[in-house]
Amino acid sequence: MNKAWWKEAVVYQIYPRSFMDSNGDGIGDLNGITEKLEYLKELGIDVIWLSPVYQSPNDDNGYDISDYQAIMEEFGTMEDYDRMLARAHELGIKIMMDLVVNHTSDEHAWFVESRKSVDNPYRDFYIWRKGKDGKEPNNWGSCFSGSAWKYDPQTDMYFLHLFSKKQPDLNWDNPKVRDRVFEMMNWWCEKGIDGFRMDVISLISKPEGLPDGIPGETGYADSGCANGPHVHEYLKEMNRKVLSHYDLITVGEASGVTLEEAKKYANADGSELNMVFQFEHTGGGPEADNHYGKWDSHKMPLPVWKKILSRWQTGLEGKAWNSLFLSNHDQPRSVSWFGNDSEQYREISAKMLGTCLHMMQGTPYVYQGEELGMCNAYFDQLEDYRDIESLNAYKELTETCGVSHEEMMGYLKRISRDNARTPMQWDDSANAGFTTGTPWIKVNSNYPKVNAKQEISDPDSVFSYYKKLIRLRHENEIIVYGDYKLLAPEDEALFIYTRMLGTQRLMVLCNFTEKEVSIPAEVTEQIPADAKLLIGNYSKQKEEMLQAYEARVYAYHL
Repeated sequence: MNKAWWKEAVVYQIYPRSFMDSNGDGIGDLNGITEKLEYLKELGIDVIWLSPVYQSPNDDNGYDISDYQAIMEEFGTMEDYDRMLARAHELGIKIMMDLVVNHTSDEHAWFVESRKSVDNPYRDFYIWRKGKDGKEPNNWGSCFSGSAWKYDPQTDMYFLHLFSKKQPDLNWDNPKVRDRVFEMMNWWCEKGIDGFRMDVISLISKPEGLPDGIPGETGYADSGCANGPHVHEYLKEMNRKVLSHYDLITVGEASGVTLEEAKKYANADGSELNMVFQFEHTGGGPEADNHYGKWDSHKMPLPVWKKILSRWQTGLEGKAWNSLFLSNHDQPRSVSWFGNDSEQYREISAKMLGTCLHMMQGTPYVYQGEELGMCNAYFDQLEDYRDIESLNAYKELTETCGVSHEEMMGYLKRISRDNARTPMQWDDSANAGFTTGTPWIKVNSNYPKVNAKQEISDPDSVFSYYKKLIRLRHENEIIVYGDYKLLAPEDEALFIYTRMLGTQRLMVLCNFTEKEVSIPAEVTEQIPADAKLLIGNYSKQKEEMLQAYEARVYAYHL
């Protein structure tokens, strides 16, 4: 297998609005990130994925960009950005920017021009269509509820927005759009950044003729546009004109991606991207009777989850590269969704989840606070939520689908994106040390017990455990490059797999329940008596048994 620095790296995602506020306005900022770079150095990560910091009216928390080459005033200045980048590089930390080019803000200069007239030079930068029989051009739904089309009386036409009404989709079929995007990307690369995480990049090429989706399917705009007819052609062009000229890490958020498509996006020949984010393992189980998309989904049974992750592990082996993640700014907290965030099991299950993920083949992503075992906020009041997706869904499901307030609040507590966006918990002082002002969103009430200051000094903390996981990946090639094999696939409690590189072996055992579970005999027989316990989340192990949420990794040679 070809070696590369980005395969051996561990990436840490920062959601700037919630990371660290340096000026007391309640909003995280670039100087706050600079202040905390030593903390990330201590953790041992290699790359920061920085969620958007560009100029934006903030309809979708910065994913609606009005100027790609300016910094959002709330976050600071370009000088602040340059200082952060320079300090990160001094510490040996690379910076990966969030690239949001499926859409812009409706306040971007291109769109302001585009909507003026049908013959404006920027008209074809976006996707405009006449209505059909007094209705929208097709039946596509926005991923944020409602129609994917907005009527604009100025020219008596509709524009496409797969997300918010303030996020018009760019027309990637127009070569001038692609040229301007590539020009902007080169500008950032010349500044010295180290890569791009590409937001919903699988949606940039729309299906020919924009046909109707299948009625009744949730988010058919999304599924109808994913992996469109020219997406690989456009990414190859991006690679030729930008990416291949620099030593970058690139990951595409690829909603709706299949294993076969992923082999094209992240192919080993390097003609498109390094890796993709796929979301099969983050959704609800296939047996769940989902009426409302993600909102009433249930955690999938462990055998199904293992099968999905293992299919990606073995399916991409030698052909493409995996990205490994359990949480990000769009997901609930991983310990709340995949583990157990009760006081008794939060720490132990957070360590188990980290072990299960970080021992797989691929580049691991740590979402801010995951290394502390931060969990869902479980806000009781609707007014505490800030996320446009959550608020739109509340309105739609309670007003038109008959969902009660109590039921919808239950959905938000479990799965709202705001669960991942509460402020980083730095210490046990007011507002968890995030701000001296009023935070833009409430701090999780458990911050006096769950915070970085307490965990850094505790050798048994989740932070210290993550530090060890990251160090082990840097020290052991088998964790990065070894082959993967799932054992006991039908076991409903245990996730067991091996990693193989030459004569080296790792045996990874994880218990996803709060019960003690026997290790299958066919597994124990494979572990030699002289096997070394590489890492484990219990100080004392029981022979042939895994305790509640226990994780162990054995290393040995054949």
